[in-house]
Amino acid sequence: MSSTSTTSCPLPSLLVPEQEDQECSETHMSVLWYAGQFAVTYYDTEDCSVYFMPDTPDNEDLDLLQKVVEEVHPQCIVTSAKQDQNIAKFLADLTASDSDKDVGKPEIVLFPNTDFGLEVGKQRILSRQFPFIPSHMTATEKILYLSSVIPFESPLVIRALGGLLKFLDRRRVGIELEESSVVVPILAFKKFVLSDTVNMDQDAYCVLQIFKSDIHPSVYKLSSGLKEGFSLYGILNRCRCKWGEKLLKLWLTRPTRNLTELNKRLDVIHFFLLAQNHETVLTLQDCLRNIKNVPLILKRMTLSHTKVSDWQALYKTLYSAVCLRDTCRSLPSNIELFQTISRVFTDDLHYIASLISKVVDFEGSISENRFTVRPNVDPTIDEKKRRLMGLSDFLTEVARKELETLDDHIPSCCVIYIPLIGFLLSIPRLPTMVEKSDFEIEGLDFMFLSEDKLHYRSARTKELDSLLGDLHCEIRDQETLIMHQLQTKILEKSDVLSSVIEYTAHLDVLLALAVMARENSYCRPRFTHRHGFHIKEGRHPLMELCAKTFVANPVNSGEAARRIKIITGPNSSGKSVYLKQVGLIVFMALIGSYVPAAEAEIGAIDGIYTRIHSRESVSVGLSTFMIDLNQVAKAVNNATERSLVLIDEFGKGTNTLDGLSLLAAVLRYWINQGTRCPQVFVSTNFHSLMQLELLPASPLLEYLTMETHQDGDELVFFYQIKQGVSTVSHAANIAALAGMPAKIIERGVEVSELIRNGKAIKRIDHPSKGDQMEKCKSVVEKFLCLDLDDPNLDLEEFMRKEVLPSAASIL
Repeated sequence: MSSTSTTSCPLPSLLVPEQEDQECSETHMSVLWYAGQFAVTYYDTEDCSVYFMPDTPDNEDLDLLQKVVEEVHPQCIVTSAKQDQNIAKFLADLTASDSDKDVGKPEIVLFPNTDFGLEVGKQRILSRQFPFIPSHMTATEKILYLSSVIPFESPLVIRALGGLLKFLDRRRVGIELEESSVVVPILAFKKFVLSDTVNMDQDAYCVLQIFKSDIHPSVYKLSSGLKEGFSLYGILNRCRCKWGEKLLKLWLTRPTRNLTELNKRLDVIHFFLLAQNHETVLTLQDCLRNIKNVPLILKRMTLSHTKVSDWQALYKTLYSAVCLRDTCRSLPSNIELFQTISRVFTDDLHYIASLISKVVDFEGSISENRFTVRPNVDPTIDEKKRRLMGLSDFLTEVARKELETLDDHIPSCCVIYIPLIGFLLSIPRLPTMVEKSDFEIEGLDFMFLSEDKLHYRSARTKELDSLLGDLHCEIRDQETLIMHQLQTKILEKSDVLSSVIEYTAHLDVLLALAVMARENSYCRPRFTHRHGFHIKEGRHPLMELCAKTFVANPVNSGEAARRIKIITGPNSSGKSVYLKQVGLIVFMALIGSYVPAAEAEIGAIDGIYTRIHSRESVSVGLSTFMIDLNQVAKAVNNATERSLVLIDEFGKGTNTLDGLSLLAAVLRYWINQGTRCPQVFVSTNFHSLMQLELLPASPLLEYLTMETHQDGDELVFFYQIKQGVSTVSHAANIAALAGMPAKIIERGVEVSELIRNGKAIKRIDHPSKGDQMEKCKSVVEKFLCLDLDDPNLDLEEFMRKEVLPSAASIL
């Protein structure tokens, strides 16, 4: 690929850096289910957009709808009060589910079925005023425009959207304190797509550490919730703008099987990794830093709550977007993202930026903390400002003339202007002015006392009011009117601003992934429609950042053979890390990222299922082993030949024989499926699984172990995977590393050897036969020394003190 030279696009200085505002984001969802199909629409308060998912078929368990709800995390779900058993059960289970997750249970709101009527929904949509629709459009043109963004051919979507609009107007989401005439701002309609998604449940996300929430260490930020901990999202998030972070999180929650989309992402990353494109990367990153929270600014414009910082942020965003467009136009057009940015970042961006530059006086706005207009925009405003600027000298002259008419006891006076009150004569309070009656001065009307200054109206100040009027308020009113006109023009062009947010987020994420790939020597994965994985020198993306040295390991899982891997080895030898490493490499490939390996070929994948950690919770009400069984049951019931299954130490939570039997039964079930079985990686310490030959010989099976070496009493870990079976767990060595007392370890090894050889276990707390014999002899000798003819002899006392304690110790 040819080298491309770009130049940096510095932003003009806007005097002071502004701090971007943050608002709490909420989503409110409307759901309808009818005749085996469902439709979803939801409103996101963060970008003031309505997202819709066209009529989609689903099974009676509504698994796909469950995935949508898990991804969107709505605070409220609106639906019809008239519903069938499937959706009723789904909503009941949703609100009755455990609260062990990061988000709370959604509120369920039921509206009468008439609120979800098709004609009612259409009428609500067509009668609503949307800021992005130009005001000059006729009713017919408006219908045509909306039909290009809203699928009127999908009746369930229209009905669900009608119910959502009713809910937004009733709850007044985000505008609770506004006047009743203000409506909830909707800045865009966007399609929500959930197709070609790889199936992963919350357990898989947890054990692979895709996300990890930690409590914020700052006491001042405890109320703001959690911060991202050490996770895959945490290390990949090198995004420069907020919308890139949001899109990266979305990609992580939605790994895809769409190879076309994945290769498009990888093509962009490959371009950024080329050495000759380093300057281009720096230029794009500089521009992305200035992409601000445009949806929030547009929302404030619809509510007329725009701040000075909003105009600064919008201007910076527009200038940076134009810079991004110009840079992308100089890049290869065979990369679709660059071509799209070059096309959709239209000249409307330059038009809006030019309007703001010509109209907004940033220096004056900052000094006065309000919107002010540049000179030569409105002649009327310019004239009034000139009069206001020359007012100081004029008022000084008026004050001099007023002082000539005042009593000689008054040393000085001045004429001041107070907005909404007008011009007043200000006189210092004299020592003789004690009572209010002392404030009266002939020819002047007393107004008020402030800071030892008496304020009056005089004939001249009244004349000034009539001649000059309330200049400050008039200027403000006229500048506010111009601001509203400018906002209207910007909102009419809001489509291009929505495109800016969408595609800069894509660019930001791919740049972040490219930075991570460069710093950690990741490779580009190759995708194939065959089943299986071939990974050379694979690494764990999180563990390699923590360990001083990390041993890379290969993964070779075939299409017709070696689909089931059984991994043995001592504890702490790296079996669990290897399983997670396989899952993370495959997962990273499925979001379109480079992966931590020398080479990687990834086969077709439709789901990742795990049984590695037991996510215990009091609220679940299940035992640890029952939770383990549930996780394995999901894999058995749902995994296909295109699935990846990771199982770590399954069966250890119950009786050893029962756990071994269950593990063998699960593996036999998959072996019997032949080439239709999933790609399975199992780590276990059940050596009897191999020793008793509980599994049939099959080309699907491959036995692996983690290499170790016993050096005297020390066990050396090589963390290297190799073919073979481990016959010992080296538990004693691991216990010594953990700090277990030596006597306990020695006894444990002794008992283990006795059990392994089928011998009886000797109790160490039981006396030996020699000790028992000595005690018996001692009792007999004491008995023989007794004088049985002695009338004072108490045999019961002898038995209680001598015989019974000895007998108890022997027994």
